[in-house]
Amino acid sequence: MTGSELRFDTISFLSDYGRSDEFVGVVHSVIRTIAPAVRVIDITHDVPPHDVRAGGLALARSAQYMAPGVALAVVDPGVGTGRKSVVIEVADGAAFLVGPDNGLLAPAVAMVGGATGAVILDNADYQLPAMGRTFDGRDVFAPVAAHLCLGVPITELGTAVDPIQLLPGLLPVSEVADDGSIKAEILWIDRFGNAQINVEPEFLDDWPDVVSIVGGRVDRNAARVETFADIPPGGFGLLVDSYGLLAIAVDRGSAAAELELVEGDEITLWPSDRAPTTSSPVTLQAKPTVTRPESSADAPESP
Repeated sequence: MTGSELRFDTISFLSDYGRSDEFVGVVHSVIRTIAPAVRVIDITHDVPPHDVRAGGLALARSAQYMAPGVALAVVDPGVGTGRKSVVIEVADGAAFLVGPDNGLLAPAVAMVGGATGAVILDNADYQLPAMGRTFDGRDVFAPVAAHLCLGVPITELGTAVDPIQLLPGLLPVSEVADDGSIKAEILWIDRFGNAQINVEPEFLDDWPDVVSIVGGRVDRNAARVETFADIPPGGFGLLVDSYGLLAIAVDRGSAAAELELVEGDEITLWPSDRAPTTSSPVTLQAKPTVTRPESSADAPESP
């Protein structure tokens, strides 16, 4: 079958497999064996191991930019258990998402308009014989993704199920409190240390140019800026990132490291003119005198 005869010519692949083992390469090879003309694009394989939340957010961030075709996503700490393996159809068959039914696929499905169909992958004819129950990426998901690209109808891959029965993704939602503050969460920290939060910039339309950020280990002000270069030297900035959400950043440095932030941290945003005072008093003391030890040249000779 030539590329022009394919239903899809692209599989976008995301996982927590990393690159130190052969897992990613084996999945690529299985797909190529079944559908040699299909190209696999690696979105990322550095999702933290077993972190379904992080994988789901990464998939959702990427979904609107993926080439038309099949998204293959595997972050699957429940592999081999009773959790379902599924294909989810979106846009009446314009694309499909393949992976475990553990909430991983749900955020991306919501991002592209919701599911229009789904099947549980229980037809072994489109899977590889499994020597064990620990590598569904190779034995179940990769063959199914390849067969979808070849035009196999979704209904042949397994048993149809109402998408509403699938496990939803858990996306934290920011909250505007009665006092005008915004309760938010750190969604994602990229490799540069920029900390994305679940707040859209419109929430701050009427706020001052400086925002106070308060959390378990954080009590700092951040300037509202448009670029990293606009952030004051030695200060913090709050800008709109490439996905349209607000992010805490520093210029040419890691905001996450300087503020000791981790994904999932809860923070509160306050207009700087209304932020509560939480700083501890600081008492300045005289600098202690440091006595320089005698050098060997100054030391008295041994008797």
